[in-house]
Amino acid sequence: MTSTPDRSSRKGIGASLTRKEDDRFLRGQGNYVGNIRLPGMRDVAFVRSPVAHGRITEIEKPAGQEGDIYTADDLVGVKPILAASGLPGFKKSVQPVLASEKVRHVGEMIAMCIADTRAEAEDLAGETFVEFDELPAVVDMLAGRDPDAALLHEHWGDNVFLETHIDADLEDIKARAAIHVHRRLRTARQSMAPMEGRGVVAYWDKRLAQLVVYTSAQMPHINRTGLAECLGLDEGSVRVISPDVGGGFGYKGILLPEEVCVAWLAMHLGHPVRWIEDRREQLVANTNCREHHYDIHGYADRDGRLLAVDCEAHVDSGAYSAYPFSACLEAAQVASILPGPYKMERYRCRTWSVATNKPPILPYRGVARTGVCYAIETIMDAVAVEAGLEPYEVRLRNLVQPQEMPYDNITNKHFDSGDYPEAVRRAIRAIDLPAVRQRQRQGEADGRLIGFGLAVFCEQSAHGTSVYHGWGIPMVPGREPAGLRLTPDGILEVRAGVHSHGQSMETTLAQIANEVLGIDPQRVRVVLGDTGATPYSTGTWGSRSIVMAGSAVGQGCKELRDRLLHVGAWLLNEPLDTVRWEDGGVVGSSGRFELRELTHIWYLQPQRLPVDVHVGGLEVHTTYQAQRDSGAFSYACHAVVVAVDPELGKTEILDYAIVEDGGVLINPMVVDGQVYGGAAQGIGTALYEEMAYSEEGQPLASTLADYILPGATEVPSIRIEHMESPAPYTEFGQKGIGESGAIGSAAALASAVNDALRPLGAEVTRMPLSPRAVLEALAQRGTVTAATARFEEALV
Repeated sequence: MTSTPDRSSRKGIGASLTRKEDDRFLRGQGNYVGNIRLPGMRDVAFVRSPVAHGRITEIEKPAGQEGDIYTADDLVGVKPILAASGLPGFKKSVQPVLASEKVRHVGEMIAMCIADTRAEAEDLAGETFVEFDELPAVVDMLAGRDPDAALLHEHWGDNVFLETHIDADLEDIKARAAIHVHRRLRTARQSMAPMEGRGVVAYWDKRLAQLVVYTSAQMPHINRTGLAECLGLDEGSVRVISPDVGGGFGYKGILLPEEVCVAWLAMHLGHPVRWIEDRREQLVANTNCREHHYDIHGYADRDGRLLAVDCEAHVDSGAYSAYPFSACLEAAQVASILPGPYKMERYRCRTWSVATNKPPILPYRGVARTGVCYAIETIMDAVAVEAGLEPYEVRLRNLVQPQEMPYDNITNKHFDSGDYPEAVRRAIRAIDLPAVRQRQRQGEADGRLIGFGLAVFCEQSAHGTSVYHGWGIPMVPGREPAGLRLTPDGILEVRAGVHSHGQSMETTLAQIANEVLGIDPQRVRVVLGDTGATPYSTGTWGSRSIVMAGSAVGQGCKELRDRLLHVGAWLLNEPLDTVRWEDGGVVGSSGRFELRELTHIWYLQPQRLPVDVHVGGLEVHTTYQAQRDSGAFSYACHAVVVAVDPELGKTEILDYAIVEDGGVLINPMVVDGQVYGGAAQGIGTALYEEMAYSEEGQPLASTLADYILPGATEVPSIRIEHMESPAPYTEFGQKGIGESGAIGSAAALASAVNDALRPLGAEVTRMPLSPRAVLEALAQRGTVTAATARFEEALV
């Protein structure tokens, strides 16, 4: 591995170039769905179920206003949302866009009301009466598998979307393992919270005979496919435009029933219709993720070397499969990614995707990886305790070594490049572990307990066709397209089917163009988010965009460069093999032509070129697929120091260091922003965020006063150190990094909190590691402080 070269004076790959997007955002000139105003537009509000499970027996509309309220019976010809899976044994769930017979979670839509303003539409919704025959609710995923549990989809016969397994005989491992550790771990259900919620504006364009839908979405082409299916339209009759998106994180990576309803209503009424999500709708009805349960065993030798892992994992998938990823998005991945970056002789894993009376589980930044990182890193810590070793020493003994790269792990993940142990060593140095241990031994004057924790993980990014086909996901990515066109004055127009919702793609794609063509990034116009103007793509998800779209743009720029070289050679009257591309122009022995001169001549002075010059024009369409489609593997080590108050259960983060490797970094400043933001979300996962439900399936956090998000005072100053191991199979050696920060932070914090509590014999085995969870752990281990006693007394 070589050190990162100094690229400070450049604007291409490796330059920390200021984001082009920021100028309009900082001036309040972003264009979001909520900014769109169309003549004659009216607003929609939805009647949502107040019960988690029940049969609809009657819907009564307010007298005299029946024409402004629509139920499932009105949506003639509209098909339900159906997210299938190719995995054997998968059970389909039919999700009606408006419930007609049965509701399966609080917040499920039953009717839509339209009025001149949102307030008036909400009044109509409040006056619409729905009567239910309430049914028992399935709230816990483990209880949902009981034979006597209520059934969400009666024809299934149980509540399991899918069961998967990787089998192995572990009996000989168990017999010779000097160390056996076992943990039962649970992660809370979360609600992702982008600053901009969902929103939809739709109208029928009579001139083009086309449905136009503005929606805050990450995957506009996929949304168009789903809308066309549900509405019975051909895809050419649907145009989806996703303007500026104020955060997505996976929450905006699905087809919404609200999109189908609003689109149908716009077609039915003949005028524009709008729905803008409020925060209560988001929390109660639409955003759920990351609820896992692990029953996991680890087997190791006396030296702490891992021999085998055996795990049973449950994922609470909610009531329906979200289109297009399906309800098995998380559990189907758990089995394949649980081993992480570690070597072992044998591995067994069984998973269940369980249907419950909660909103459908959605992809969230770090999909499945945040949970499995927590599970495997907890096992590594437990092995370290039994072996009498520092936690980092156990990691070093079990990680894939740099000389073994590329390496196929026990689940056939192809680790492409990197030095995982070096990331650990650098993180330990950054955090100054000896000083932390000395501070632990001395003790704190205020009685707080110091803890150190770390987490190591690898992230498969830019998954290709074979991977997603193997996972049974109906949305299988293929070759990633990009369209590029030079204008007569030398502006480069880039059209990509991926979309940006914080990833700075208007900047980074322009930097790739600069790297190849030498064109100033300010002279590159990047068009995203419009199915009418961009090539078909599965969109932005899975840390794929800079690898796939970035490489496609790079290839397209190389093709343009070759064509311009032909033009320049003709103009210089020199053989092609004697001219070269240098600093944004063609250079020969007799002179130089700048890019804008070449484009001006090509378009406006063609008489200067021979009639038989054939270069294909200055517009190209290209597609990209990596040399291997198994994905690029980024990785990182998170190291943290915390102080835990045993009286109050409160945790404070004292220090936080991250060593990460995203391959060749297109823009290190952008990478830092992605890692900082992801780590902040991971801190929320670890310490604060929990969407709890009552026994009746009622969500217990319906406002941001109840659902706690970390803010500026909860996120420490995080130090990031970069390693750059070029990916061997991608165009520029880049790897995806967008989810990285969110994967390791929760596991590292759990490791640190439990390190602090270990002298008291306590361990927290669920997230978030809230004061309540910490005090419960202390109480269960018999370490009762005054606050713990008060807590137990309050519970009684």
